[in-house]
Amino acid sequence: MPSQNRTTLYLIRHGATASNEQIPPILQGSGVDSPLSDLGRRQAEATGNLLANMQLDAVFSSPMARARSTAEAIAAPHGLAVSTIAELHEIDVGQWERMDWGTIARQTPEAYRLFMEDSGCNGYLGGESYQDVLDRVLPAFQNLVSEHSIPQIAGRHIAIVAHKAVNRSLLANLLGIEMRRAKDLPQDNCCINVITSRGGELKLKTLNSALHVAWL
Repeated sequence: MPSQNRTTLYLIRHGATASNEQIPPILQGSGVDSPLSDLGRRQAEATGNLLANMQLDAVFSSPMARARSTAEAIAAPHGLAVSTIAELHEIDVGQWERMDWGTIARQTPEAYRLFMEDSGCNGYLGGESYQDVLDRVLPAFQNLVSEHSIPQIAGRHIAIVAHKAVNRSLLANLLGIEMRRAKDLPQDNCCINVITSRGGELKLKTLNSALHVAWL
């Protein structure tokens, strides 16, 4: 089947924020709408430069600032506007917002143990589980794929900028991995996961590709 019948999706994590760079990193869920850090802006620019000479027909993003700014850097070389999708916002980490994992383990040991044992079912304390995220995100993602895979417009290339937990849940589902293991999938800032859609079949071509930002 010719390549023009294949839709290509670039599923991208946003660039770095101050929370991501902190040592140890602190959790940054849907309750913190952080901007990109200086490093994050450079990562977003590098991602935009990488995709500048490739076909790109549409750019979609989580409504959160760190994802929108990354998406705008990707869309700009193509003269595209960014469309936001509300369901793509980051996971709700509940009471653990702005905490690091060491503090979480000390202050809420039982909730931490349950989360680490099975984060697919046991969510962040007072927040969402990975299954909750998948249930929220997957229908929106499937609609997006379907809209850009109809025969009349197949062959399109679209970018989707979201978040670590959002990407992990989608990728685990695509790979057939149990949702309790989704949290173990690597998703570096501004990584690109390449997914193709042909005849209703989705295939993951690359996972966590981040060579373009490795030395920033």
